[in-house]
Formats: sequence, C-alpha cells, structure tokens
Amino acid sequence: MTALAWGRRKRALAQTWAEYRRDREGMTGLLVLGGFVAVALLAPLLADDAQLSAVNTTGNEVWAPPGEHPPLGTDSLGRPIYDQLVYGSQVSLLVGIAATLIAIVIGTVVGVSAGFFGGWVDAVLNRLSEWFLVIPFIPLAIVLAAILGPSLRNIIFVIGVTSWPVTARLIRAQVLTIKQRLYVERSRALGASSLHVMGRHVLPNVAPLVIANATLTVPVAILSETVLSFLGLSDPLRVSWGSMLEDAFSAGALGREAWWWYLPPGLCVIAVVLAFTLVGRALEAILDPRLRAGRAG
Repeated sequence: MTALAWGRRKRALAQTWAEYRRDREGMTGLLVLGGFVAVALLAPLLADDAQLSAVNTTGNEVWAPPGEHPPLGTDSLGRPIYDQLVYGSQVSLLVGIAATLIAIVIGTVVGVSAGFFGGWVDAVLNRLSEWFLVIPFIPLAIVLAAILGPSLRNIIFVIGVTSWPVTARLIRAQVLTIKQRLYVERSRALGASSLHVMGRHVLPNVAPLVIANATLTVPVAILSETVLSFLGLSDPLRVSWGSMLEDAFSAGALGREAWWWYLPPGLCVIAVVLAFTLVGRALEAILDPRLRAGRAG
C-alpha cells in the first residue's frame, strides 16, 4: 500500500510539473525567483561583506555614481550599493519565507480545526480570525514591532502572526467541503479517530491549497518587511532592501538625485514580489480544485 501511495504521488507531481511548464508566466516567475535565490545563496562569493560597514569604506568616495564606482556606485558613507544589494537579498528572502512558514502553519492549524470540528471551536476561531482581519495589518505590525524591538527575529515573528487569517479562512472553507465526502464518512463509521481522519484524509487534500497560498503569502511578507524596515523597525545590524530604502530616504538621496541608491533595491523588491505572484497564480490555477475545474470547463 505504501509503494502504491508513493507511486500515485509521483505521478501527481509529474502531472503538476507538466501542467506548470505550460504556463509561461509561471515559468518566467520561477526563473526570476531562481535567480534571486541563487544570488542570496552565493552572496559570499559575489560580494564582500566587509564593505557593508562604513569603517571599512573610508577610502571610497561618497555619493559616487555607478560610472565612478562600478557597478552601482556608493552611498553617503562610501559603502558600495552592489554589496548591500547582494547581501540584502538574503534578509529579504529569509524574512519572506520564514514569516510565510509561520503564517501557513498557524493558518493551517486554525483552518483545519475550525472546519473539521465546527461548533464552538469554529465560532471561537472564526471570531479570532475576524479580529485580525478587521484590524489594519500594517498598523498592527508596526505596533507589535515597536513593542518587541527592532530585530530580524521579531520582524519575522510579527509578520508571521499577523498574516495567517486569510490562509485560515481559505482552508476552513476547503475542509468544510472535504469532511462531507463519502470516504471521510466511511472512515469515521469504521471507528477512525479525528486525528487519523485529519492526518489521513483532510490534510493531504488541503495541501495543494496550502502550497499555492504560501507562494502568494511570501510577496506580502517581503513587502511588509520592506515597509517595517523603511520605518526603522528592522535589525539595524543587517542590510535588507527595505533598510537600504530607509537609509537612502534618511540621507536625502531623492534630493541629491542619487537614483543608484534607491532604484536598485526598489526594483529588486518589485521583481521578487512579481515573481512569487506569478508562481503562486500558476500553482493556484493548477492545484486549487475550484480553479482547475473552471479551467477544464
């Protein structure tokens, strides 16, 4: 039975990949995303982390444009923009992925529990989700980040615990449909426990929706990190694309028309967010049963 189940999963993965490859936008997003991930992983080989500290860049000209200090010029402290951009990719992607994992775990637990058990459990978890949805996300994240203090760990935690309600409501709706199916009722009739039914039948069926929703949550987390960093609530010892934008704004890069300082991190944020969105939309169209049925029709 185990070998048969693994065989079905391999065939399902192969079919999913075949459908995904036919989606041009999804493949474009995947290639762009792969490029940024490669830059983040190879950052020590592509850039010099010593250049991130102003103590080591006293010999560099400040506010140097790309023509005078290739490839991307320097900032007000003489730090090369290129090195900051490369190492900033690590923090931005780490925050986006780690915060998304927290949000997905919380959202999955809440959504499955609310949809499967119903009753007072569903009522309480629904009220909790609605409370998070009613309060504006950015102000809530700013307040929590200000209370906990500026650090990378706190930024990840804040974004994660404020981003789960949408995931929870999507999964709850899917679970309400799944638990009415005949194989779930048959499993219950045979004496299967709630944990067995959830682990064996519910979770595997909501997994595609969880994966698709995760890829759409990452760009939201990256944008949230950029906003919080721009407001000075990120780790002051770590460089991210958001902190680069905040430094550029504080130093008056706009007034000096130092486009080489604020334009590259801004474009990187846009490119990564767009790449994750394209990948997420492609996966959602393939893995979401409702969208898949619509495409087939």
